[in-house]
Amino acid sequence: MTATPRAIELIETAALAAADKLAGDIVAYDVSEQLAITDAFLLCSGANDRQVRSITDEVEHKMRQAGAKLARREGEREGRWVLLDYIDVVVHVQSGEERMFYGLERIWKDCPRVPLPEAVAVGSSSVADPSAASHGEGR
Repeated sequence: MTATPRAIELIETAALAAADKLAGDIVAYDVSEQLAITDAFLLCSGANDRQVRSITDEVEHKMRQAGAKLARREGEREGRWVLLDYIDVVVHVQSGEERMFYGLERIWKDCPRVPLPEAVAVGSSSVADPSAASHGEGR
C-alpha cells in the first residue's frame, strides 16, 4: 500500500469511532494509486438517518481529538450519505439503501483494502463479501 502512515492512522481512528456507534459494513480502501486527492476511503453504514448522524458526529469528534482538520462535510441535511473530507482520508457514512444503490465497494474493489483494528470487525458484516464477515477476512 502507498497510503501514508498518517492516513492509515486516521482511517483506524475513524473506523473505531464508527464502530463505537455500531456502524455496519466498515471497510477501508487505499485509493492513493487511483486518486491524487486522497490516500484512503472509509465506508460504513447506519441503519437510519439518525444513526448516520450519530456515526458522523462521533467520527468528527474522534478525528478532531487525533488532530485531523475537516476540510469539507457534505450531505448532512439529508442524513443518507454524509461525506467527511480530511484531505488524507475521506469518510463515507451511508444509509444501507444508499450504500447498496451507489455500490462504492464495486467501484473501488480493485484497490487494496486497508486492514482495520479487530475491534472494528466485531459486529460488522461486509456488503461487498458477506463471507468475509463470517471468516474475519478483509478487515
